[in-house]
Amino acid sequence: MRHFSALDDEQTRRLFLQPPRPVDLTAGRDALAVALGATLYCPATRQRLAGDLLRLARRGVRSAVVCLEDSVPDHRVAEAEETLVRELAGLARTPEWAGDAPLMLFVRARSPEQLLDVVTRSGVGLDCLLGFVVPKFGGAGQPAPERWMQAVREASARAGRRLWAMPVLESRDIAHLDTRHAALAAIREVLDAHRDLVLAVRTGATDLSAAYGLRRPRGSTVWDVRVVADVLGDVINVLGRADGSGYPITAPVWEHFTSGERVFRTALAAGPFTGSGAEQLREQLIADDLDGLVRELVLDQVNGLQGKTVIHPSHVAVVHAMSVVTHEDFCDASDVVGQSGGGAMASAYRNKMNEAGPHRAWAERVLARADAFGVAREDVSYAHLLKAQDDAWRAFAAAGEGVRA
Repeated sequence: MRHFSALDDEQTRRLFLQPPRPVDLTAGRDALAVALGATLYCPATRQRLAGDLLRLARRGVRSAVVCLEDSVPDHRVAEAEETLVRELAGLARTPEWAGDAPLMLFVRARSPEQLLDVVTRSGVGLDCLLGFVVPKFGGAGQPAPERWMQAVREASARAGRRLWAMPVLESRDIAHLDTRHAALAAIREVLDAHRDLVLAVRTGATDLSAAYGLRRPRGSTVWDVRVVADVLGDVINVLGRADGSGYPITAPVWEHFTSGERVFRTALAAGPFTGSGAEQLREQLIADDLDGLVRELVLDQVNGLQGKTVIHPSHVAVVHAMSVVTHEDFCDASDVVGQSGGGAMASAYRNKMNEAGPHRAWAERVLARADAFGVAREDVSYAHLLKAQDDAWRAFAAAGEGVRA
């Protein structure tokens, strides 16, 4: 599995100083978590789920979650379970999955009991799963976090290999200030006891917003919703520390995928698109309100979050283009990591000061992302990467062919 594998060798050489490296799905937490990228959710009721997942992989999706929870009506849960088990078995028999899996696949279960039932019933289809997403982790009235983690541990034992857990923090206990700190402390205690199973901590901005009757509109980012931004800040503070005690934390969902009437003018700079010959692509991003996604991704990264939950394939290329390490950041990170004994130095771009001590954790994270998503050449922007992905997908779609995963 490798990001940007749809690009041919010439495109890869032209765009990347260091191309993305293949992702070993048996690797440790940090290597896998940084490679999640855009994690696409789809309901388990899809009757052609196996084929849909393969098409998503050809479109560049490298992590997906099949949902048995909120996206499935209560009266269709049994149907969704049967569909999931059937489609996983079919997926395991496809040539694409028989070799190296083209994407990281997870299931979001409703309860620990359902999680174990899926494992028991999946048979050969279990080989397709990398782990489970645990909803409303630590919420009042929900299964205890320890029960969830014990279920994942038992599932791993049944599978004969480690299955990862990605708990989602989205309950009102975390949303509300008077219960938040105690809830986060209790969650940290459980996660620390099962650190070997925790791939990443996911954040659920939709449910957090719902605790206040809010929904962010197009043109606003999750960081503009003050009460939700405060929650995310506390989650990062407690669970995202860079001292070795923290966990990778993924960015919350971008939930818009169709255009609507705009209230504000776009802040999406035209320069990167003009230089890449992608002026029309910029207009399409604006028409689809994906310029807001670009802005939110920048703020996600500034605040230490990685990856992104998405609900539409059109979001994937944007997330991945923004995940590629810029030439400037790569130079800074390499200089910081290469400096021993502390000290400060001017950046290679002569526009900032790099300090070997304070900037080291940041630099190590940048270089880890460089392994997964690559390093852009000096004159390559995210717009070039977006256009290359768009061109590759259009060419393969027009030819009616699959894209290498």
